[in-house]
Amino acid sequence: MAGLYFEDLTPGREIAHELRRTVTESDNMLFSNMTLNPQPLHIDHDFASRTEWGKPLVNSLFTLGLMIGISVSETTIGTTIANLGMTDVTFPHPLFHGDTVHVLTRVVSARPSKSKPDRGIVEFEHLAYNQNDVLVARCIRQALMRKKPD
Repeated sequence: MAGLYFEDLTPGREIAHELRRTVTESDNMLFSNMTLNPQPLHIDHDFASRTEWGKPLVNSLFTLGLMIGISVSETTIGTTIANLGMTDVTFPHPLFHGDTVHVLTRVVSARPSKSKPDRGIVEFEHLAYNQNDVLVARCIRQALMRKKPD
């Protein structure tokens, strides 16, 4: 599905994304290593086993990226000009190896650009849940979106 245009993204619209993804230990290790994050809570089973969680947590920045990534094919693929920012990023519950993520996106607000008539600014709320419908991540994202061509 091609991305949605500014005019398609009306406040209140909700999209329950069809794409789901099970997170593996390799995902977590590769992401942590690629981003030079040596946090033992993510990469050291022995260390993590002695924490309140009892096992490694998935790197929260991977969780954030996965949440946004899952949303792209049904929202912004090919129609976004730029991400303008993310705010209110929270991780209310950890994500673990073997968890399966699914995502819901809500359109919070939309306004035409004041300086360029061919685009608008859309504010999305992205919510990521594990297989038990426990919220594992949330963020508000502002994106500069193309308007439909004339």
